[in-house]
Amino acid sequence: MHWDDEVDVLVAGSGGGLAGAYTAAREGLRVAVVEATDKFGGTTAYSGGGGMWFPCNPALRRAGTDDTLDAALEYFHAVVGDRTPADVQQTYIRRGSDVIEYLESDPAFAFEMFPWPDYFGKAPAARLDGQRHITPVPLPASELGDLRDSLRGPLDTDRLGAPPPDLLIGGQALIGRFLKAISRFPNASLHLDSPLVDLVVEDGSVVGAIVEHDGTRRAIRTFRGVLLAAGGFEQNAEMRDRFGVPGSARDTMGPWGNLGRAHQAAITAGADLDLMDQAWWSPGMTHPDGRSAFALWFTGGIFVNQHGQRFVNESAPYDRLGREVIEYLEQESLTLPFWMVYDDKEGVVPPVKASNVSMVETEDYESAGLWHSADTLEELAAKIGVDPAGLVATVERFNKFVADGVDPDFGRGDEAYDRAFSGGEPPMVPLDQPPYHAAAFGISDLGTKGGVRTDSAGAALDTTGRRIGGLYAAGNTMAAVSGTTYPGGGNPIGASVLFSHLAVLDMLSRTGDPDPDITISRSSDESE
Repeated sequence: MHWDDEVDVLVAGSGGGLAGAYTAAREGLRVAVVEATDKFGGTTAYSGGGGMWFPCNPALRRAGTDDTLDAALEYFHAVVGDRTPADVQQTYIRRGSDVIEYLESDPAFAFEMFPWPDYFGKAPAARLDGQRHITPVPLPASELGDLRDSLRGPLDTDRLGAPPPDLLIGGQALIGRFLKAISRFPNASLHLDSPLVDLVVEDGSVVGAIVEHDGTRRAIRTFRGVLLAAGGFEQNAEMRDRFGVPGSARDTMGPWGNLGRAHQAAITAGADLDLMDQAWWSPGMTHPDGRSAFALWFTGGIFVNQHGQRFVNESAPYDRLGREVIEYLEQESLTLPFWMVYDDKEGVVPPVKASNVSMVETEDYESAGLWHSADTLEELAAKIGVDPAGLVATVERFNKFVADGVDPDFGRGDEAYDRAFSGGEPPMVPLDQPPYHAAAFGISDLGTKGGVRTDSAGAALDTTGRRIGGLYAAGNTMAAVSGTTYPGGGNPIGASVLFSHLAVLDMLSRTGDPDPDITISRSSDESE
């Protein structure tokens, strides 16, 4: 076969997969990152926190944590169960600290504890004080130089045209730090508008990939391996339908380039798949553009169905809440939209403090039929098409719960996460100040989480459970280590970073030392 280029490692995707590219570059390998879109960062760059769930890592130890890895593993396995391999779960728990130590040995990286309670507060060994979660230290955008214009997001920039910020926080800070670090190495290259469209397999092993740029396909030889970390397939409506992923591509938070090309290439190469009907779910506040976007931090209100009845703990962790919504939809006991009903304590704007995509003008929501107001609950029910008697009875019942401080119906406030946005107090607020309001909600997701089944080093497995030589996966292109659950904030990004890093370490361990005399020249389509 004619090869247009040769590298040691090819990384498809520029979210958490950049950890693999950085590791390869730092260890002396020739590495190329190919990003399908016009910006680096993937879904990670949209994350407001950029958090990682890595128990006992150096940043947490500096903060004085008394947690243990054994306790963290007990919690994680209690939540995930046997849905994913035990060795993969153990690797995630026991090696997360290692990758943070590896990164922080480079001044380009800095992390700090950001307390965020575990999402299953009643599970054994759950950490309710948030001491398993870290975020990247903010980074001035100016430190990226010319790469600044190639960084994806944030969401308000991409969806609303807001100017990009001067200080990078959350996922943008994490991606920015990786880009800054990788750009120092002459043996690394970064390529935009260059999707991986196929893998080249010889004698059962992946030896390269086909990458498309400006309508031209190039064959790239890889001597160590291909790391697929190109996100999920949440923007591909056909794949969502094929694998039975609830919800709509319209309502995902993943960037437009997450079309599942890497998944399809892996399928063709013989990779086994798992969890392909799964995603990272959340309730989604519906905006005038018709899209329902991930929302959390509710300081009031209740969710009601078409009967005007509550059906869920409104303060539950977003994935757990989203899964309950989906279950009701599948049972046909809930229709979309469902409604957040609230009173006038904070005015007409819904009591949602983290809409992730900023709210636009009130008039836009009202004219789109997404926000309604009325002097009485009966009038409001008529406007939103729910049963008036049901809504009145629901509010009366809920207000009694508020007075008692306990929610016997759905347990709102029973777990630490429920109280994370209310200063530790019960998160229930009475609906007793007219006029009353309602805002439409749908189901959103942070991306699909099904993908290539791997071993504990991120190596792709075929349908017999054997490794496919030269092929690795991480992030949302890998079948999630957390299975059908979301144990804690920062689990998706953390797993992506860790298994990308471990994949490259595995490539090094299996193929000897790199040739120090070989370098790769930068191409004109690459960001400096």
